[in-house]
Amino acid sequence: MFRAIMIEKDEAGYRASVKDVDESQLPEGDVTVRVSHSTLNYKDGLAITGRGPVVRKFPMVPGVDLVGTVEETSHPAYNVGDAVLLNGWGVGEGHWGGLAQKARLNGEWLVPLPPQFTGQQAMAIGTAGYTAMLCVLALEHHGVTPDKGEILVTGAAGGVGSVAVSILSKLGYTVVGVSGRLEESDYIKSLGASEVLERSVFSSAGKPIARERWAGAVDVVGSHTLANVCATTKYRGIVTACGLAGGMDFPATVAPFILRGVTLVGIDSVMCPRADRLAAWQRLGSDLDVSKLGLITNEIGLAEAIPMATRLLDGQVRGRVVVDVNA
Repeated sequence: MFRAIMIEKDEAGYRASVKDVDESQLPEGDVTVRVSHSTLNYKDGLAITGRGPVVRKFPMVPGVDLVGTVEETSHPAYNVGDAVLLNGWGVGEGHWGGLAQKARLNGEWLVPLPPQFTGQQAMAIGTAGYTAMLCVLALEHHGVTPDKGEILVTGAAGGVGSVAVSILSKLGYTVVGVSGRLEESDYIKSLGASEVLERSVFSSAGKPIARERWAGAVDVVGSHTLANVCATTKYRGIVTACGLAGGMDFPATVAPFILRGVTLVGIDSVMCPRADRLAAWQRLGSDLDVSKLGLITNEIGLAEAIPMATRLLDGQVRGRVVVDVNA
């Protein structure tokens, strides 16, 4: 038996609770992992609360991230005792995820835990930090270097934003954060931002094209915010889009793209190829200041993840939430 958050939907309604689960109920997979930590991401919040159609079958164990130790394996790449982590691949949506003490998974979804990180630190990074690193790699790939100008990071007090600000500032970029919570300005600046702007500057309809400022951007919001970021990006600047916290719509014009040559790069972390995942985690090992993870992270126990999901969706959580599934 092991403990897990279980999401159920039946005639009694939609609900999430902590339950004792028999190991025989685990889904198919060639690697069984004894989980030490998971995380609480925006998608997990939607799944636990039922606010979004994230869960595709029931019952479901949420949790798009996990780290732990291989307990059983028939996969040639892994041995019993190996430390591994997982981000995405639809776990917590169509396959039982990481908010449990055990998980059975497809070994192709796993990557080795980088030696630079403890399990807790890897989950402080989690999907949010790994996504932030994919955004940084995309900026670099398109030639955005620190001398090109300021980099804008929206949702800078959240999980992706916090890690993005930290990485970019360590790499020498001048970073400007955007947040709807200006009371978090000191926190965002402690991660390396030179300035923090109020979200309202970007969150309503703006001009098709406006004064150039950003050499690049990391956007987690979408909707009007993404449109306004594109409209204020410099000639041949790069905007990476990886979230929809403000909405899935994109009320923009083609003006920034055909008049300034702005490039909008979509960042997907869920189905990202293994080689890119390994590259992102390798770079996290060298480019993320581990000492800042303490500023970014809140750690909670498994049962606390259920009420925390509502707070996360309501924008009341700073940084990353790590879940000790054994607490």
